[in-house]
Amino acid sequence: MDSVNFWDVHGVWFILFLFFFPRLTLLFSSVATGGLLWWLGWVFAPRLLVAILATSAYWETNTVLVVLTWFWALGGEGAEKAGGRRFGRRRRR
Repeated sequence: MDSVNFWDVHGVWFILFLFFFPRLTLLFSSVATGGLLWWLGWVFAPRLLVAILATSAYWETNTVLVVLTWFWALGGEGAEKAGGRRFGRRRRR
């Protein structure tokens, strides 16, 4: 597999859109779509899907960017789930 540099294919705007709107960016960009697992990731954990795709495509050329993506993915998913639990608890009272 050929090594592809992230910056040769995408730019800063792409990163910003992935950060704030991961589902929309994955759906409307040139990112490869896949089968059932891709769509499950898109529905339930889009940040993790972005991190997995970044790892498979850019690990060799942009290791730092991939590591930052994993921090963003794991931190964002955890914060999103914690916020949902906190909001759900307040609402039941």
